[in-house]
Amino acid sequence: MYGFIAPAFTYGSPHVSPEDLYGSLFRDIQHSHIFEDSKTFADAIPLEDPVLIIERYHQEQDRPGFDLQAFISQNFRMPAHIKSTFEADKSSSTSENIGRLWEVLTRQPENQERGGSLIPLPFPYVVPGGRFREIYYWDSYFTMLGLKESGRTDLIESMVNNFAYLIDSFGYIPTANRTYYLTRSQPPFFSLMVRLYSDIAGNEILKRYLPQLQKEYDYWMQNDGPSHEPFTAHRRLVKLPNGALMNRYWDDKATPRPESYREDVELGNEARDRFGTAPEATFRHIRAAAESGWDFSSRWFADENDFASIHTTDIIPVDLNCLMHHLEKALAEAYLLHNNTKMHLQYEEKARLRVAAIQTYFWDSSRNFFMDYDFKKQDFTKAVTLAGTFPLYFKLATKSQSHYMRGYIRLNFMRSGGLLTTTIKSGQQWDAPNGWAPLQWITYKGLRNYNFHRTADELCAEWLTLVDKEFKHSGKLLEKYNVSDTNLIAGGGEYEVQEGFGWTNGVYLRMKNHKS
Repeated sequence: MYGFIAPAFTYGSPHVSPEDLYGSLFRDIQHSHIFEDSKTFADAIPLEDPVLIIERYHQEQDRPGFDLQAFISQNFRMPAHIKSTFEADKSSSTSENIGRLWEVLTRQPENQERGGSLIPLPFPYVVPGGRFREIYYWDSYFTMLGLKESGRTDLIESMVNNFAYLIDSFGYIPTANRTYYLTRSQPPFFSLMVRLYSDIAGNEILKRYLPQLQKEYDYWMQNDGPSHEPFTAHRRLVKLPNGALMNRYWDDKATPRPESYREDVELGNEARDRFGTAPEATFRHIRAAAESGWDFSSRWFADENDFASIHTTDIIPVDLNCLMHHLEKALAEAYLLHNNTKMHLQYEEKARLRVAAIQTYFWDSSRNFFMDYDFKKQDFTKAVTLAGTFPLYFKLATKSQSHYMRGYIRLNFMRSGGLLTTTIKSGQQWDAPNGWAPLQWITYKGLRNYNFHRTADELCAEWLTLVDKEFKHSGKLLEKYNVSDTNLIAGGGEYEVQEGFGWTNGVYLRMKNHKS
């Protein structure tokens, strides 16, 4: 048997999400408005056995003068944002400060909190920063780009091993190592992480992680639904005509997210009152959008300015299916390295069929751009987004398509500070005027893949200048940036702009070195 083998490791607590563990106590706290950010209590550390805390709450809650905030302080320790330990040196370069930041953002196994919602991991890892105190799945790939530039192969190996460990433990990689994330994943970048590591350490890496690559694929392609009819779906798999199979985002729960509990309840009630949508359906769409990493964007809305019209699970995303194609190609190569010709050919065929489906269902010849597909309506969605550049990144667009796309990107997305994510100003953080590091990189690399070097260089210069400008001003590296007005901070979303910041650091270093 081949594959990665994790060391023996014991979890500090059972994998119970805090809303299930604490029940009415959790709900009462999240509805109390004591914490501005719902994630704060979801990450809280109990000071003793949760069963005792719950019993104490039920005994005390109806007594005269009961103070919920005081009860929380007596029974829980609140997590801190990750920023206070780093003092930026604005006299040195952004790159030099990022090099120092890696240690601030690194978590060691022996220092991980026991108890609470955190799932300890056996190896060191880099967190994004701010309120994000755990390893995040798709963030980590872009962080690794910078770790490679910094020569931190040790952390790249440790993080790949942690993700392999999560796959072996749960059958997939959750959004992050928190119990409340165990019902969903994130964009499947594990095969790109393995490929990045193999570029450093050789093709044997592909062989080593073949079992985990296969488990990742099986998770996304689970196909035990009751229907084989076209335009039907089961979990993350969508069935299309002529046997074509594509993927969507999903979540195995249809309840409010613990980390945004109050906000989800309010939106579920609004969608019910205005549209007659069952709250459970709205919760599922919210959670699926969270799995996409684009939480939130008009990309997932039927009405681009109306959050309550969210319908994520009706949508087949172009970026997700490009990632799945990469996973199929990685599996094909890994099986070939194991001299398993039968499986090699099987995954080559799956990848070939996926490319055909990507061309059939995502290329909009009226816009000359790749779009998401609404399989319920059997038509493109209305949202034009940078997700459409993923076929450039993975070299799945034709030469003719690439020329149209370069023009479309320049006209619709390029601004003075880089690329917009969408052209819609909805108030959501993954919409205008904001730009995000991972999508700057995907588009930059995609343009270079098709020899549009001048446009790529312009994008690179604009983005790096914006990051440098903000760093010189505030000493901060941010999660997202306002690319339309570089004198303003990015806004929107469920929380304040976070600093740290893993994927911004990673993409900055890679682009600074003009690596394609």
